[in-house]
Amino acid sequence: MKYSIIVPVFNRPDEVDELLESLSNQTLKDFEVIIVEDGSTKTCKDVCDKYADILALHYYAKENSGPGQSRNYGAERASGDYLLILDSDVVLHEGYIQAVEDSLKETPTEAFGGPDAAHPSFTPVQKAISYSMTSFFTTGGIRGGKTKLDKFYPRSFNMGIRRDVYLQLRGFSKMRFGEDIDFSYRIVEAGYKPRLFPEAWVWHKRRTDFRKFFRQVYNSGIARINLEKRHPGTMKLVHLLPTVFTVGVIGLILISAVGRLLMYYCGNDQWRWLCLLPWLPIIIYSILILTDSTIRNKSLKVGLLSVPAAFVQLMGYGLGFIESWWKRCILRQDEFQAFEKTFYN
Repeated sequence: MKYSIIVPVFNRPDEVDELLESLSNQTLKDFEVIIVEDGSTKTCKDVCDKYADILALHYYAKENSGPGQSRNYGAERASGDYLLILDSDVVLHEGYIQAVEDSLKETPTEAFGGPDAAHPSFTPVQKAISYSMTSFFTTGGIRGGKTKLDKFYPRSFNMGIRRDVYLQLRGFSKMRFGEDIDFSYRIVEAGYKPRLFPEAWVWHKRRTDFRKFFRQVYNSGIARINLEKRHPGTMKLVHLLPTVFTVGVIGLILISAVGRLLMYYCGNDQWRWLCLLPWLPIIIYSILILTDSTIRNKSLKVGLLSVPAAFVQLMGYGLGFIESWWKRCILRQDEFQAFEKTFYN
């Protein structure tokens, strides 16, 4: 068996069904599938049973410990030469495994990853969220970008690694968020050079509503500080841009509020410009997102939804970054102490 596909799952039986169906349609069949149920209350056991005679499928259920530790659990039971790490909310095109095979023959490597995209059947909100996570205008454009990157860091929604290297590095850490980037950093620090395989792409559903999406990106902002603490020097300018955007938007709104108060208490309109002018850059940015997303998705509805999605993506990340910076850098709390209730319970 050349490939072992490892999927941690938490309360997502319907999405697992779609993923397994896409795996059953692969043109290259040299793989096994390992589903690790991470303490779900809504399990996918019945779904897995449906594919038991179609796929080389192994189903395991365990107590909740987070996605990273669940991947390690699956890796310990895998038999493939390469481990393919996927999120449960992805769907594969029928040539995915073949694309990995062809890319490895063309460019042998110990670790690799592929980009993600939105499927035409996704809801407008899912497409808007996908846009916000992949657009250049929201700092997400690197996600599915160029093949010749100085350093490429695979993400756990679509990651591959040789099994012996995975075991040598002891897999994922106990981080609840950002654990995939932490693992990618350790792969590079060990001297390996992960590659981007553009043809090994996946359809990635991400979150289904803005509330869940905000929680996801907020946690990503928190994780960024934790990653810098674990891997000093890895924070780049692009990681700071959402925080600058967040502070800027909040600052513009406050300036507008001051202008409105001055208009009220002074009893005239001489401060109207201070009330209205701060909204100009916000409106210009919103129009930019609306236009670009509408053209890319060929849908005005998706374009309109992409505006709040972009603000949620940038400001959610920025607010999480600020909270983590305050607790880790100002209050000097350690990683577990700062977020024990939300990350490590």
